[in-house]
Amino acid sequence: MDAPPVRFAYANPERSCISPLASAFQCSIAPSNQCPAPEPHVLQQCFTHAIVDAGSCDRWWLEVTCRFCTCPQPRPLRVSQRRPLTKRPSISLLFMEKANTLQVIGGGVVGIAVARQLARRSSGSTVLIERHTALGTETSSRNSEVIHAGIYYGSDSLKARMCIRGKNLLYDLCTRYGVDHRRTGKWIVAQTPAQRESLEKFHAVCRDKLDVPTRWIAAAEVERDGEGVVAAEGALESPTTGIIDSHGLMTCLAGLFEDEGGIVALNSPVTAVRPEEGGDGTPGSGGWAVDVRDAATGETSTITADTIVNAAGLGAGHVHNMIAGPDRQMTLHYAKGNYFSYSASRPSVSRLIYPVPEPGLGGLGTHLTLDLGGRMRFGPDVEWVQSPDDLAAYSKETARGAARLREAVAEIQKYLPGIDPDSLDPDYAGIRPKLAGKDHKGFVDFEVRVEDGYRGWVNLLGIESPGLTSSLAIAERVEEMLYGTARGSS
Repeated sequence: MDAPPVRFAYANPERSCISPLASAFQCSIAPSNQCPAPEPHVLQQCFTHAIVDAGSCDRWWLEVTCRFCTCPQPRPLRVSQRRPLTKRPSISLLFMEKANTLQVIGGGVVGIAVARQLARRSSGSTVLIERHTALGTETSSRNSEVIHAGIYYGSDSLKARMCIRGKNLLYDLCTRYGVDHRRTGKWIVAQTPAQRESLEKFHAVCRDKLDVPTRWIAAAEVERDGEGVVAAEGALESPTTGIIDSHGLMTCLAGLFEDEGGIVALNSPVTAVRPEEGGDGTPGSGGWAVDVRDAATGETSTITADTIVNAAGLGAGHVHNMIAGPDRQMTLHYAKGNYFSYSASRPSVSRLIYPVPEPGLGGLGTHLTLDLGGRMRFGPDVEWVQSPDDLAAYSKETARGAARLREAVAEIQKYLPGIDPDSLDPDYAGIRPKLAGKDHKGFVDFEVRVEDGYRGWVNLLGIESPGLTSSLAIAERVEEMLYGTARGSS
């Protein structure tokens, strides 16, 4: 039976029209008298198509038709249940033609954290734009899932400050919202006098400058409690290191973001970013126009905003280069890390084990980590690649895969000689965005900055490890850059 569309108003003019759709299980409306569906309608179950009528400036109207009726509109509204958010299909860009106050480009853990932080502060709408069909499918879900203590990065670095602050915020958030995590502790093990000297420097900086707890492990304790671990020149314990369910964290943050009225646009790659000039002629002073393609339909929409945050991770260099002039173009470098599963029951280690990092290696070494079920895994190694899409795990049946596995076994046996090499298998791989390539031997810090010469552009570049640990602290820092203060991330 044909029926006119059901029409209702979302009464809060400060929040986007999409908000009740994103919180579908919390919303219901009564259908028109002609509709045969039972009352009241649950929006998520019954309404499959919608259009936006901007109407008056003080209120957004949604004109929708129920699945029991004949829908006059050919374009579907692709919004599904509120959780799990990482599985939600893309939001139709039909709803984003109104200007937004803030846009965050990149739906990894840092982008989600930043978007949630800004949505709590902004009086307008905040949009999180992700090119993939789900949140957090790149570096955020292809890592060791470790909550780092902040040991390695130097007392004056942004990485150290963000990691230490982020660690504390992360433990608080996990406890408050029930995100799975565990304080496992970690041993950093030295096998040579040079590595022992490096450990002593880490310990001194943690004790004297960073206030990060560390403890020397006596040789007798290593022998007694090491569970087969070898530390020929000593071991340094980090009791505040832990592990976390990274997927659960991102689902939690995305839910909190939507609770604040935020909009998530999935399957929506950014194709162009244009700063608009305002009265003073500064690029961005008149706002920003972002062209976004709906990957499902091929249609492109332009979304406008007062402020943009480039949190695109592996794609951050590409987004930067869309905006910056020829003299400010940049190149990211990509370090692939391969991880290896372990199927044998022995040895069984109950804490994280890290080798002392070697200068210029591009990572922290092939370490032993645990998942929340207590299963051991090893990695990542470091392999420099040309493309951020080179994510395939190697088969040990191939020459390349066998070579990577042999190298990993050699590194692992330095601190855990009792492993069974036949029980190690390539598992998965992740890629870290690097600001410097394989020939660079020095320390490289995060770059979190308001881009000079523009207004309303915050750039997050080189956000690799410890990016997951630092995510909530980076979100606070972006808020401080835009508003002068941060309200906290709990």
